[in-house]
This record gives sequence, C-alpha cells and structure tokens, in this order.
Amino acid sequence: MALTPSNMLDLGTKAPNFNLTDVVTEKQVTFENVKGEHGTLVIFMCNHCPFVIHIMDELVQLGIDAQAKGMGVVAISSNDVMNYPDDSPGKMSILANELEFSFPYLYDETQEAAKAYDAACTPDFYVFDANDVLVYRGRLDESRPGNGIPVTGTDLRAAIDAVVAKEAVTEVQYPSVGCGIKWKK
Repeated sequence: MALTPSNMLDLGTKAPNFNLTDVVTEKQVTFENVKGEHGTLVIFMCNHCPFVIHIMDELVQLGIDAQAKGMGVVAISSNDVMNYPDDSPGKMSILANELEFSFPYLYDETQEAAKAYDAACTPDFYVFDANDVLVYRGRLDESRPGNGIPVTGTDLRAAIDAVVAKEAVTEVQYPSVGCGIKWKK
C-alpha cells in the first residue's frame, strides 16, 4: 500500500458535476441532487483501503451530523473494480447497507468524477459552500492507522461548521493521505 497525498484542488473551484449510480438505490445521482442548503461534502473513498477502514465509524457519524446541519453529503468510489473486486458496486452496496450510510455511495465506473475533482487518494474530502465553491479540501484529522492518534474528524468538522455558520474556512489545510485511487490501465 503506497501512501498517497491529496492533490489539493484549488480553493475557489466550482463543484464539478457528476451523474453516477447510487449502489444502494441504483438511481442516478448528480451533484445538484445531493447538494445541501448550506453546502456539500464530497468524499472519495472505497471499501478496501486501510485508511478508509480506520476512519469508517467517524465517516458514518460525520455524514449524519453534517446532514443534520443542512450539508449535502455524498461518497464516491472510483477504483478499478476489475483489479480490486472488493470495491465492486455489489460490495459497495453491502457495506453501505451494513453501516447504514445516511448518504449516497456512488460508483464512478468511468473514473471521470475522480479526474474532475483531481482526487488522488482514499479518503479524499471536498467541502463546497452554499454557492458550490470549494472552501476545504484535505484531511479528516491527524489520525492514521497505527499512529495512536484518536479519530475525531477535527479538521473536516471545523470546515463544515465554518461553512454552516457562513464563516471563512481556515486556509491552513493539510492534504489527506491514503491509498492511491486505483486507476484503470
């Protein structure tokens, strides 16, 4: 497992649209469908990455908390499922149902959404304000598998809280790190 950091898409970028299949409902979902009153959190993740597994409980709770504050939340998996079958839509659906995701879990078969967001790793987080402008990209918090730091979601939660309060999000933002997105060859 190679440690890959976020590419850190430019702040101020307008949210790229997508039209992807929700693995649970099998319905097409766009950015417009998921955006919230106060903003939107887009998460690139997958089923098998140890970095995602490490924070999964916090991701589930953070999704619930962010939605309760009027944020839209969506997760996208863009991995090559031919070489990484644990990330197949069927297994994504099982995971989303088992953990009772409160947000859509979308499959990016063409990998176009990952490219549009310049996503590099799982997990990779993007927070857009109510005008669909990128105000945060980076890490959940300082916790990593094996470093002994508790998973709190501090960095991402602070960004969400600032967006909801219509306050400026700190420009001091650290890249997320995790497994590189598994690109098709």
